[in-house]
Amino acid sequence: MQRERLGSRLGFLLLSAGCAIGIGNVWKFPYMTGQYGGGAFVLLYLIFLILMGIPVMTVEFSLGRAAQKSPVRLYQELEPKGTKWHIHGFLSMIGNYVLMMFYTSVAGWMIQYFVGTASGRFEGMTPDQVGEEFGAVCASPGGMVGFMAIVVVIGFFVCSFRLDKGLEQVNKYMMLALLAIMVILAIHSFTMDGAKEGLTFYLKPDLGKMKEIGVGNVVVGAMNQAFFTLSLGIGSMAIFGSYIGKDRALMGESVTVTILDTFVAIVAGLIIFPACFTHGVEVGAGPSLIFVTLPNVFNSMPMGRLWGTLFFIFMTFAAMSTVFAVFENIISCCMDAFGWSRKKACGINVVLMFLLSLPCALGFNVLSGIQPLGAGTGFLDLEDFIVSNLMLPLGSVCFVLFVTSKKGWNWTPFLKEANTGKGLKVPAWIRGYMTYVLPILFFLVFIIGLISYFK
Repeated sequence: MQRERLGSRLGFLLLSAGCAIGIGNVWKFPYMTGQYGGGAFVLLYLIFLILMGIPVMTVEFSLGRAAQKSPVRLYQELEPKGTKWHIHGFLSMIGNYVLMMFYTSVAGWMIQYFVGTASGRFEGMTPDQVGEEFGAVCASPGGMVGFMAIVVVIGFFVCSFRLDKGLEQVNKYMMLALLAIMVILAIHSFTMDGAKEGLTFYLKPDLGKMKEIGVGNVVVGAMNQAFFTLSLGIGSMAIFGSYIGKDRALMGESVTVTILDTFVAIVAGLIIFPACFTHGVEVGAGPSLIFVTLPNVFNSMPMGRLWGTLFFIFMTFAAMSTVFAVFENIISCCMDAFGWSRKKACGINVVLMFLLSLPCALGFNVLSGIQPLGAGTGFLDLEDFIVSNLMLPLGSVCFVLFVTSKKGWNWTPFLKEANTGKGLKVPAWIRGYMTYVLPILFFLVFIIGLISYFK
């Protein structure tokens, strides 16, 4: 069967960026910036993106393009005979399923809040009532399952069409709309009374604040966020490498995708922090920033319903861009592993993904008595822990070692593949860094993640 192809470089870049751009950018990044003291955290985050994110993304793109296969089959094409690297290919496929088992519910929240804001549901509510609303959303099994199902059905419906006619076209227009909405919201935030204070906190490194929080804590937080924002380690980027030609060198493409991903994260902060300082909101409010704090902010500003609706459209697009990209990875893995057609893979997976997502959706209500990681935890916490703390860092180590080890694909064919085409090349001197330093950094992320999670 001939490999499908994306219709344009723009489609490839926006699909790859869409996979990276998600809740981590527009939800987690702003509140972590608030909790870790502002500008110093942002600066460290950018440094770690360069040190950790770009090299591994280049590796994933290269493996996909060289093998012309999805993650579940790429190792078989490239590994030396008798080796067992392909085991990670199957783990990558499982990782994509586990990621979507909770991400579909989170995307469902975004759609619910978009619908609620657009219909005026939050207008006239007191701050306490807005706070209680998120609890009510989670407590409703019908609402949680219903909106999760909408996400699953829309995702596989879009992916069921030919790659360049379905996913590429929908994602292209959605991502361009997302970027345009973000710019409009950011410009609006600059006109707020607290814009100067908010932007100063956000963009000016405060070494005093960094010492107060603990330099080590800020460094670890920035390292974790830079790593997790790109969803590396489970082959989510390798699949798009398999859909492109040889005309562009892959480090340059990785840099472009990382810039798009970072742009969204940075602009999310430009939107949120002026609003927080204007309305006296705690900038380190944590996860509640999106679902409790910001609806209150929109309630208190002129034309708040319009701005709130635009904001949650943007949040929905950010969430769905990741859903589309990871669903495509799942479909491609199934097509390669079982020889299914695209339509059959979508038909089977829409049912399977719905069933696999039920524990998370019901974990806030019907199954709330099951607390797998201790008191106060649910299925979302367990599934997030498996992907974020185990599969992403260890998977990234596996990808890097595969291209640097003589018992793997080896450095020479990797360098040739990555540097084929025009654009920024992988320098030969980086081999030592990728062989010895990068795996240690990922093991640090893994160990620190375990310690912090269970502490």
